[in-house]
Amino acid sequence: MRVDYRIAHPVALHAAFEVEGFTVLLGASGEGKSLLLRAIAGLAPARGEPFDGLPAQHRAVGYLPQGYALFPHLNAWQNVAFALRGPQRRAQAMQLLERVRMGDYAQRYPVTLSGGQQQRVALARALARRPQLLLLDEPTSALDPVTRDDVIAELIAEVHDFGIPALAVSHDPQLAAVADRLVLMHGRRIIQLGAPEAVYAQPVSGAAARLLGHRNVHRGYIEGRPGARRMVWPEGNVSLPVGEQAELGADVDWAIEPEAVRLVEDTSPAAIVASVEVRHVIGRTTQLGLRCGQGRLWVSVAGDRPIPRSVAIQLPPEAIRYWRRETS
Repeated sequence: MRVDYRIAHPVALHAAFEVEGFTVLLGASGEGKSLLLRAIAGLAPARGEPFDGLPAQHRAVGYLPQGYALFPHLNAWQNVAFALRGPQRRAQAMQLLERVRMGDYAQRYPVTLSGGQQQRVALARALARRPQLLLLDEPTSALDPVTRDDVIAELIAEVHDFGIPALAVSHDPQLAAVADRLVLMHGRRIIQLGAPEAVYAQPVSGAAARLLGHRNVHRGYIEGRPGARRMVWPEGNVSLPVGEQAELGADVDWAIEPEAVRLVEDTSPAAIVASVEVRHVIGRTTQLGLRCGQGRLWVSVAGDRPIPRSVAIQLPPEAIRYWRRETS
């Protein structure tokens, strides 16, 4: 399903893209993501397709707002039945609860349910409208870190099972990573879209890389002369050689993967001395947060060897990706 909406108030926003399977629109807070969902649902003034001109009650949309907005005075089946009409309301609500594996909780009130259970009840209520499009506003925001991955997996499986295209807006890169289709928004416009693996592998800008949760994305500039160009990272007091394709005088965003940063002897050529601020052990890999001048670099180190408080690193020029920085 193609979504194409223009919003003039309270912010100017135009977004056009295809929703396929479980689609995630990833953007920072304040970009207008939630406003876009409300506009599609008919709850905010806007023009666009689908559903243009229809009142909210006539739009074939299932909407899960942030926090799920379950009625606290109604139990689970009553919350689902609220969207239904006719004498079979309870039976239909129970069928939907069974489909999301919440039939055993039909008599429970929202306050007694976990975040993931509330989400499934809200999903059943949204599906009771028999929507052509499912809208989810920050679906991971109310979930605790311990259960989030399992709840996300269940949610995506349920969306696929119902066969309804879903659009989730989020600032959570972990949710974006498991989408069928990923759309990036920055500066209140769409800057990149495609399969998550392609978008993650080739972000189009530093802003896109930051949205995707890439570590070690920093600002710098290109200086020097033809044949001897360098990229300067002012925060880290670092200057590195770059290729001739770099535009002299350009402000850039640059990035390097933590795995590409090398630990070396402090006498090595181009060694940068840094202090270790934090260690994060994940299985047989250690993530180091290093202080370089006023900046921070993350380094991934295999194994469990001891790490001193002060280390020397190299940033291989061939491992650095950089983009001309967009101006406002």
